[in-house]
Amino acid sequence: MIDFDQVTLIGVGRHYGRRRALHDVSFAVRAGEVVALVGPNGAGKSTLLSILSTLVTPTSGQVHYGSLTAASAGATLRHSIGWLGHDLQLYPELTARENLLFFAQLSGVAASGPAVDRALAAADLVDRADDFVASFSRGMRQRLALERALLHDPRLVLLDEPFTGLDRLSTGRLATRLGDLARQGRLVILATHDVLLPTDLIATAVSLRDGRLAGTQSGRMWATALRAGVQGDR
Repeated sequence: MIDFDQVTLIGVGRHYGRRRALHDVSFAVRAGEVVALVGPNGAGKSTLLSILSTLVTPTSGQVHYGSLTAASAGATLRHSIGWLGHDLQLYPELTARENLLFFAQLSGVAASGPAVDRALAAADLVDRADDFVASFSRGMRQRLALERALLHDPRLVLLDEPFTGLDRLSTGRLATRLGDLARQGRLVILATHDVLLPTDLIATAVSLRDGRLAGTQSGRMWATALRAGVQGDR
């Protein structure tokens, strides 16, 4: 496990042939913060998360995880990163416990049994641990998938539109869990359009448009402006 308390992007760009997905994006995230990537579809949010996860290599610029880059740290860096994308990566034909045990063993988690028990408790799914995931609601699957991404105790947590399709209760539960992660000293970066989040959850909102950094502002200022209809990111 590689430890770090800051992630810094310096002039990050990504091109796919002649198409520019990101251009010259720079900002920093510190431990204990929840940072939101906001912007319309096609702004570059998912590409940026993929770069942060080391699944995509930037065409230009660098990402520093503390004093290291993905190239200098190598594959070991991925043990410090938790990823939750649009695909929740759950097997519906398995139970919640079986899903978590599979991913714990795949990730090389020591004492996988106790780790799974803790994950089920954090997801508030202890009483449904042996039920098939196919029977779960969207909110239950989202909670389970998040704990799946946290089984190996990552330092950096990346989430792509984690609030999509959730009702108000599930949104509140997820926001509370993300706030807890930040208070534990994790670095949390998420892409979101949601205006119903508690204003104290997001420390900084990073706005992207057409692959470029459009600006940064405090989470409270972003939420207030969005509710007032000042921004058009929704």
